[in-house]
Amino acid sequence: MEETLLVDFRISSPPDCIVLLPNTAFFMNWIDWLVLCGTLAFIVLFGWYKNRKQESLSSYFRGNNSLNWWAVGLSVMATQASAITFLSTPGQAYEDGMRFIQFYFGLPLALIVVCAFFIPRFVNLKVFTAYEFLEKRFDSRTRSFTALLFLIQRGLAAGITIYAPAIILSTLLNWPLYITVMIIGVLVIIYTVAGGTQAVAQTQRQQMAVIMVGMGMAFYILLNSLPEEMKFGDALHFAGALGKMNIVDLTPDFSNRYNLWSGLLGGFFLALSYFGTDQSQVARYIGGKDVKAARMGMLFNAAIKIPMQFFILLTGVLVFVFYQFNPAPVFFNSPGWAEAKAADSEESLLRLEEDYQAIEQSKLANTISWEEALDDPEKMERIKSSIQKEQELRNSVKEEIALINPEVETKDGDYVFLHFILNQLPIGLVGLLLAVIFSAAMSSTASEINALAGTTMIDFVKRFSGKTFTEKSSVQTSKLLTLAWGILAIIFAMAANLFDNLIEAVNILGSLFYGTILGVFLVAFFMKKVSGKPTFIAAIIAEAVVILFFCFSDLGFLWFNLLGCALVVILSYLFEVSGLKGSSSN
Repeated sequence: MEETLLVDFRISSPPDCIVLLPNTAFFMNWIDWLVLCGTLAFIVLFGWYKNRKQESLSSYFRGNNSLNWWAVGLSVMATQASAITFLSTPGQAYEDGMRFIQFYFGLPLALIVVCAFFIPRFVNLKVFTAYEFLEKRFDSRTRSFTALLFLIQRGLAAGITIYAPAIILSTLLNWPLYITVMIIGVLVIIYTVAGGTQAVAQTQRQQMAVIMVGMGMAFYILLNSLPEEMKFGDALHFAGALGKMNIVDLTPDFSNRYNLWSGLLGGFFLALSYFGTDQSQVARYIGGKDVKAARMGMLFNAAIKIPMQFFILLTGVLVFVFYQFNPAPVFFNSPGWAEAKAADSEESLLRLEEDYQAIEQSKLANTISWEEALDDPEKMERIKSSIQKEQELRNSVKEEIALINPEVETKDGDYVFLHFILNQLPIGLVGLLLAVIFSAAMSSTASEINALAGTTMIDFVKRFSGKTFTEKSSVQTSKLLTLAWGILAIIFAMAANLFDNLIEAVNILGSLFYGTILGVFLVAFFMKKVSGKPTFIAAIIAEAVVILFFCFSDLGFLWFNLLGCALVVILSYLFEVSGLKGSSSN
């Protein structure tokens, strides 16, 4: 008999919770649907209506330089804080603890450098894209190559940011993934095509408000869902005893993705390249009223980014603590689990599930005495042992699912926070939290396709098409390019399930290209005697070396940013002094 899944949202006596039941489809309470659809409809329609009349490229891609510092700050934050941040990061913390926070340690330093050197040049030159500056400094080849690297990297990343919330809708409604990807992509395209940068910036204010309220309420309810006698400090102590509060790792291991050194050095160069040279971010602050507004917006992010990421990771750690006192699924991808069980003719998954439930019962029996375990190493070891056995059995389940039905996604870390939302939050808040994830996806994706269209229009179409554009035809062409990039992002999203963890996938993609791009800009800013041809050749070699290291080495991906940047700087200097001359620097 086929077994599928039903999430039944029902109004009951307090606390109102979501109950996981076996059945065929998902039914969400009408209040949650109202909150979710109402929030998304307001954001989309507001963005379209307020910004539907754009008459110049300056308005469409720079917002007529009308943004004050807090609007710049919110737009920068909303662009980086995609749905992946709120969907995948808690799952990352659930599985791997807090050590991912080290990834952001270099970010404040990078933003200070951006404020000191990047912002004044871009704003005072009144460029539309960061890559315009490179032609003024070097030549058209260097400009085109770096712009092309950005288009490749950001185009792929835009697909992942659409895919992340599509997981939610496909899980909720048991729809094919391509349909949910289409829906989210179309919602973003509607107001981004119509309003350009102004629509992106204005809608991001509402989106950030939804995000902050929703995540704050989820955290509050999560704390109140822990055992009554467990205070916040106790929960952190318990999580630390289980190895989840691993905030700083001083081990100098180059193969380790997350330690203090990779965060400070690799994270610094990644953040410097992202905020200083990625057009999706550059477009946010060149729309500021002046240099001061742009700088204040970036410094706001320098102060708030690490605390925000710490809070999101801590949410994931508390979800882990919650499931040490409450039954957790053997596989968090619930529809995938039901699909695999239905195809399991030998009922091997059923036997594994029974073994898992026995381990769960043993674990829950041990965690009842958590207070004593904090002071008794022997009791804590019993808890750790049951958790280890639980994880080993989950790995066995994933291997078995992969054999039974290879089409089922076995990487379920991105479903952890979603599972908690669907099964533990009260009616109304479920819709709000889903709106949080959708809003984050829409804000970052809108910034990305707006930046992709701007780079394509300014750095390629206007330069190489041979056509003379009026303001009207420029805006019309830009809207068509925005639509085209939106469609391409939807196509790229179809392949996003090839990645292990979504937030890592985005940062890996960035690390493959950002180092080279940053190296070109650092040469432009600080090595005045190096000309275009040496820089162009150095950039090509550096990018090839980074890709080779990615394919054939165990080097942690954050180090690719330092590697690519250093190669461009060193090789361009060596080529220059060896007599490989190009166009003169300005």
